[in-house]
Amino acid sequence: MKQNQNSRRNNQIAREKLASILLFEISDPDLALVTLTGVEVSVDKSFLRAYVSCEASRYEEVSAALGRAKGRIRSLLGHALGWRVTPEIAFEIDTTTDEAERITRGRGRRGRGPRIEDSPEQ
Repeated sequence: MKQNQNSRRNNQIAREKLASILLFEISDPDLALVTLTGVEVSVDKSFLRAYVSCEASRYEEVSAALGRAKGRIRSLLGHALGWRVTPEIAFEIDTTTDEAERITRGRGRRGRGPRIEDSPEQ
């Protein structure tokens, strides 16, 4: 989504409110150890995309739990934000940390990269 100063501020506000809701208001055990990694709000505030991360083995479980709680989360978020429009919410699993781990493990098998030799003192 296109970003400007106002939309970045809206993203920050929505991220803080959504994180608080997930931490304190939603008591689903399937959402334990879920991290909110980012939020993007459309310029007209009608749509919100939230990125969450969790263990790779729990992707389906967490997606299902977020789907079950989406209505309640949206209602609580609408009250917390106080915007004229309550945004429609889409949750996406953020796999960047898993991808980084996979790349790191791949590099570990090949070695630690090129060696930097000490330069002789002059």
